[in-house]
Amino acid sequence: MRVILGLFLILVSVAGCTTTTQQPQVLAADGKPLPKLYRISSANSGRIQFRVLDSVNALRGAAGADPVAFNAQLNAAAATHARDMSLQNRPWHFGSDGSSPIDRAARVGYRGVLMGENISETYETEMETLGAWMEDENTRRIILGPEARDMGFAWYQEQNGKIWWVMVMGKPAMAEPLGFDS
Repeated sequence: MRVILGLFLILVSVAGCTTTTQQPQVLAADGKPLPKLYRISSANSGRIQFRVLDSVNALRGAAGADPVAFNAQLNAAAATHARDMSLQNRPWHFGSDGSSPIDRAARVGYRGVLMGENISETYETEMETLGAWMEDENTRRIILGPEARDMGFAWYQEQNGKIWWVMVMGKPAMAEPLGFDS
């Protein structure tokens, strides 16, 4: 029994001593390294959403704007449009059925005012995508819009790694006044 246990321990020890060979870095035509494929696992989905929310709120705070919170309806509208853009194979604001961002928000029951929609077709991470949106005046205006309080954020990743990102910002509807019965 000791011999078998000893051989097992030696086998386990030797198995842990594997060497790894570093693959040469592949360069693109411009001399820059090709990007690594960014795969989003289901385990990372929640972390990605909240990392974006935290980053957006940090950017908004630095710009003097109030924070936003996730809105389930806007998340659903963003997810629907991300998948639809993939099916259409083009990044644009209209759905395959001709729907606009406003139509999609209303379709999922959002009662507020849609402030804007940012979209992207990329192989980049959510932080790289957010950075690119912040570099563009129009998409930055949507992210930092002072009236926005609701946010929807979703993506769809194809098998080849391409990611379709969608961010939707909204302003909640005014609360209806409370009625008092005498």
